[in-house]
Amino acid sequence: MSRVLVVEDEAAIAELISLNLRHAGYEVTVAPDSVRAIAEVDKVLPDLVILDWMLPGQSGLTLAKRWRAEARTRDLPIIMLTARADEPDKIAGLDAGADDYLTKPFSTNELMARIRAVLRRKAPEALDSAVQVGPLRLDPATRRVSRGEQEVKVGPTEFRLLHFFMTHPERVHSRAQLLDRVWGDHVFIEERTVDVHVKRLREALAPVGCSSMIETVRGAGYRLTQQVPAAA
Repeated sequence: MSRVLVVEDEAAIAELISLNLRHAGYEVTVAPDSVRAIAEVDKVLPDLVILDWMLPGQSGLTLAKRWRAEARTRDLPIIMLTARADEPDKIAGLDAGADDYLTKPFSTNELMARIRAVLRRKAPEALDSAVQVGPLRLDPATRRVSRGEQEVKVGPTEFRLLHFFMTHPERVHSRAQLLDRVWGDHVFIEERTVDVHVKRLREALAPVGCSSMIETVRGAGYRLTQQVPAAA
């Protein structure tokens, strides 16, 4: 289930968006101002933010720039939803880091379509399509991991961790980033929890010769490599 943060100070609009999102199966949090929006993102990194421009406190434009400037939120998908419809405003919003820009009044069907499109581009881990990296194949629909005809038995947390690695191969992820994206809350879980589950994941992959695909990058975190040693 994808998490969506709706940053909107007009209660009626926020409720309309929230109802449509929940009906479509999303988990929704609403922030009526910039202070609450910052607190929500700091607490749990959402999968997508729907962001109004005109807000109490800092503007949505300022928030977008802030999140794009920080390593933890640099890749956070953002859709700006605002009454500012002039071309210079659209350009400013996109230049500030918004992935899409939709003006009010808006069609809820179009908004939902744009949300799906942004999530497809920015968060392939949220999709149900199977993914393959090197010899490993993971199918979210059947919850199966395999190498050829050999099935890999992994626990639920290790499955989510491997899914994230496989949808972001060759990229180094810090423990904090993994906690945000796999566990969903980097505040209340110790970072060493990641080490425990990486160890379990490697142990699960060992029987099929793929444990070495999970690499430790000293001082930085972990990554999944697409290469498997010939001896594996």
